Amino acid sequence: MYKIHPKTLFIGQNSYYLPSCQSTNDEAADLIAQTAPPEGTLVITDRQTAGRGQRGNVWLAEPGQNLTFSTLLRPHFLAPTEQFWLNMAVSVGIADALMPLTDGLLRVKWPNDLYVEDQKIGGILIENTIQGASLAWSVVGLGLNVNQTSFALTTATSLQTRFPLPEGYNLPGLLATLCEHIEKRYLQLKAGQRAALKTTYLQRLFHYQQEHVYRDVMAQEQFNGTIVGISETGQLGIAVGQAIRYFGFKEIEFLLV
Repeated sequence: MYKIHPKTLFIGQNSYYLPSCQSTNDEAADLIAQTAPPEGTLVITDRQTAGRGQRGNVWLAEPGQNLTFSTLLRPHFLAPTEQFWLNMAVSVGIADALMPLTDGLLRVKWPNDLYVEDQKIGGILIENTIQGASLAWSVVGLGLNVNQTSFALTTATSLQTRFPLPEGYNLPGLLATLCEHIEKRYLQLKAGQRAALKTTYLQRLFHYQQEHVYRDVMAQEQFNGTIVGISETGQLGIAVGQAIRYFGFKEIEFLLV
């Protein structure tokens, strides 16, 4: 399964398929430690038993119904303080691949989720290894709900639930498409085209330029604000009245009201 032939230079040209594993990110990290695999190597599984989201959140999916994979990148051109640029490139690449399948409704929910309207359809987890003044390796993990149609949470959805196809979605074909678009945006970042990349990222950002209710986790307070941008280090900029406040990971929550 997953014998794909993406039209890429390196992402997806080398792959490892595991019927089951705890975490494709963990397996990918082990590959780096043991064999120094070529950039773009994929680790794919049908059944992930201990998948992780950002900061240890659990990612659960029905075996064989969705896409769960990690790819290895070597972004030596990025400093540790520039890690979020990789997040932007990967997020935009995934959005490029999925926008045509979601009637243009796919949005990137800062910092690492994929949403269709107010329902989560996927998640991204990027784990970086730093060497000196640059990133040595990045393990980019993606969990995408594709053909699964039953979820424990009403806030979760899938491509087949929202945009059904008679035969369901072809997982290897979708994986190849994702590889192609992720690589295109990664190479755009590597070429230094950051302004264009960030512009597209903001256009795809969940609730960008829309007033919404948030909760400041540190201060334990709710407030109305409008997302206006992303800082150079990846903090979320929210306009509150005449001021712009910046928040890091796990410092703010989107509230459904």
